[in-house]
Amino acid sequence: MFFTLFLTFPAIGFSQSKSIEKLSAAPNPFTTSTNITINATSNSKITLNVINVLGKIVFKKEYTTKIGKNNLAFYKDDLATGIYIYSIRDKKEIISKRFVIK
Repeated sequence: MFFTLFLTFPAIGFSQSKSIEKLSAAPNPFTTSTNITINATSNSKITLNVINVLGKIVFKKEYTTKIGKNNLAFYKDDLATGIYIYSIRDKKEIISKRFVIK
């Protein structure tokens, strides 16, 4: 006897279009403020979150991007020195990087 097993895998499509590209912060590390730069491929609402090493959101603000280069000024205010994760979220994706406050 010979058994044949057919496996079917559903086709899953992933969109390659990104609405946020090239996230960076300069200067990094910084003492007072840094400039967060993103390239947006569409006009959209985004949220900037800054998260400490314990995973707590210590800063959150919404912005509206325009197509092309967008600059967001970030001031450390009363945040302690250390490493933080900053993330940009829109309806489609989240991009995260880290910066250091000296």
